[in-house]
Amino acid sequence: MENTFVEVKSHGLVSAKTGRNSRIPYEHQKKAMENLDIIDECSNYSTLVVLPTGGGKTYTASLWLLKHALNKHKKILWIAHRQMLLDQAAESFQKYAYSESLPNASSFNYRIVSGSTNHDRSIDITPKDDLLIASKDSIGRNMDALSAWINGEKEVYLVIDEAHHSTAKTYRKIIDYVKQSVKNAKIIGLTATPIRTADSEQGLLAKIFSDGVSSGKVTKGNIGITYQIGLKDLINRRILSKPIFESCYTEEAFGDNLGLDDWEKISHLDVIPDSIAGQMAKSAARNKLIVDTYKKHKDIYGQTIVFAVNVVHAIALSKLFNKSGIPADFIVSDVKDSVTGVTISREDNERKLEAYRSGKINVLVNVNILTEGVDLPQTKTVFLARPTVSTILMTQMIGRALRGEAAGGTPDAHIVSFIDNWNEHIAWINPENLFIDTDNDFIENDIDKQKHDIRMIAISKIEEFASILDDSVDTTALERVPFEQRIPIGMYVFSYLEENGMDHSYQVMVYDSTKKSYEDMMEALPVLFKDIDTDDGFLPEDTLKEMADQLRDSYFLGEMIPPYSETDVIRILKYYAQYEAVPKFYTFDAVDKSKLDVAAIAKHIWDEDMGPRKKAEYVDSLWDSTDDDMLRLFFGRKVYFWKQLDIEMMKLSSPDIFDDENNVKYGTKEMANMSLYEIRKLNPNYEKELRDEAFAKAKDDKGYYVCAECGMKAKDRIPFQVDHIIPMNKGGKTIPENLQILCRSCNAKKSDKL
Repeated sequence: MENTFVEVKSHGLVSAKTGRNSRIPYEHQKKAMENLDIIDECSNYSTLVVLPTGGGKTYTASLWLLKHALNKHKKILWIAHRQMLLDQAAESFQKYAYSESLPNASSFNYRIVSGSTNHDRSIDITPKDDLLIASKDSIGRNMDALSAWINGEKEVYLVIDEAHHSTAKTYRKIIDYVKQSVKNAKIIGLTATPIRTADSEQGLLAKIFSDGVSSGKVTKGNIGITYQIGLKDLINRRILSKPIFESCYTEEAFGDNLGLDDWEKISHLDVIPDSIAGQMAKSAARNKLIVDTYKKHKDIYGQTIVFAVNVVHAIALSKLFNKSGIPADFIVSDVKDSVTGVTISREDNERKLEAYRSGKINVLVNVNILTEGVDLPQTKTVFLARPTVSTILMTQMIGRALRGEAAGGTPDAHIVSFIDNWNEHIAWINPENLFIDTDNDFIENDIDKQKHDIRMIAISKIEEFASILDDSVDTTALERVPFEQRIPIGMYVFSYLEENGMDHSYQVMVYDSTKKSYEDMMEALPVLFKDIDTDDGFLPEDTLKEMADQLRDSYFLGEMIPPYSETDVIRILKYYAQYEAVPKFYTFDAVDKSKLDVAAIAKHIWDEDMGPRKKAEYVDSLWDSTDDDMLRLFFGRKVYFWKQLDIEMMKLSSPDIFDDENNVKYGTKEMANMSLYEIRKLNPNYEKELRDEAFAKAKDDKGYYVCAECGMKAKDRIPFQVDHIIPMNKGGKTIPENLQILCRSCNAKKSDKL
């Protein structure tokens, strides 16, 4: 591979290079191209090529298309959803455009189209463009721009990058347009795995990609896959390294003073505000932890790439590594350091890269510059000192260490995440989640499976436990619940696209208290969306809030401990609006909860009558156990474990401390004069009883709910509302025993009158 930075322009003419391509495809890539040869004999088809993270999807597809499309003067429309992916595709076509792949075409024209200032617009597209690399939004919102480009073409190749997103409506719109406009539409989807989607979404995938290759023959039915290879196979072939995930908690808290705009920048643009980035860069304790973590395991970690927050952070870490006796340096894009006045040039970066390749430096610190295009196969470890909400950026960062021995790399890849404490929930990407939907049988035994599942819990949603440390949060109800019930039983895993193209990956934790509610909600989503316009896959915020309220009033009733999150419900609604499918659910059945039983540990300490010193020694021995590190995996921070242990000890010493002291009595005059929403604040269980009673009374003898106003019937609660304005007494409050249900249409009319 080339070891230089490639500058990708928005459009241009690519001339075939003389000589031979020095990058020789691996066997799995050759096999994928051979199978593409087979399916390409069909006049039209729609198929998937499935290669795991690090398997070379873009390289394989671009190399094959150079020979089979551009060499034959056939046009290519390459669709992706992020600027980074568009640039990566354009770079690959340019880098491997050798005459051996283009014997009948001396050159080709390409154009990149997106909303980025670095790219062209859809109005710039011309019929002379042979390779059109475009964002799905730029094309989806300007379908007419394709008309002149595609007009008169009998055969066109349509490539969908990150094809697991192709079930979204915007993608389907483009796919349908190409199929209707071209007699021979050849559609190729590239993805790390089609299995990451829910079962219902696989049905949509099968409708899009219906052609495949099996045993050297073209097949139809189910999900059409021309070629597929799993992560385990590439690890066994030593093409990819085995990923080993580690988490280091910094104990640093950020974001206390951030406003709404800053949270939006983080969540939707993956931009950490300068003020917070500055705090992270200058945190002496955080930086020391990063360096000390490497020093402690330097023989294991070997040559390491560190992804820093900003330029200041990269320079500071580099100095600290060197001061600690670890040869290190930093590279960043062309900038002038405002402090030193020194300009960091491309030549400086190349010199430092060569020093890293030759082993003169062990650690290379950078600011997102080492994500693609630079060959550093000896990298054994990546330090993620910069969090991200982008699955693409995370994939590219960890990919720097995934080169296996057969590819000139290492057998193991250490992925070390440095996790900070944020006072609000931000869906930072957990690197291990990128592999959750691949064939995770590279996890070799039940113990490793347990550890994997616990890491899913600990990183993605630990705030139920962290909140107990905050004296301003009333966690009495949570503390009353047995600890074992606070451990999630599973999670919904999904990703969706924001309107700006940012890809978000989420995990919604499900507990005993919320399991049934989520199951009922998932079944009701088709009914809820029946009359909702989701043609572009996006819903207005007020519509999302209204739908979330409807789901809450139908399913998330009563006291739930741990509670459900309205934000989680809204994210599921966003996902459904794009994919018309419910997300996939993963259970934590492999987790041995007995090993996390803090109550049992507290009981042992109590029964043994341990004093403070003996108790501390015992806790330290449990925490530092090398044979079973379940506690450290789950709690992450020792202080969380101590806090939970103290709560369980308190329950033993004062059994009545968390007794329920609910003084609100059902049926009192005060309660009768309250609205349902007022009752919810005081006694959520009574509110649930009232709503359930209203629905029960509204059922007919066939089990249908019936609107009290117009008589509309439905099997599900979703079309109805029990609102505090139905019915009303003279004081404008509810009379609980007379509550009725109305369909949403009648309820809206009644609200208007009032």
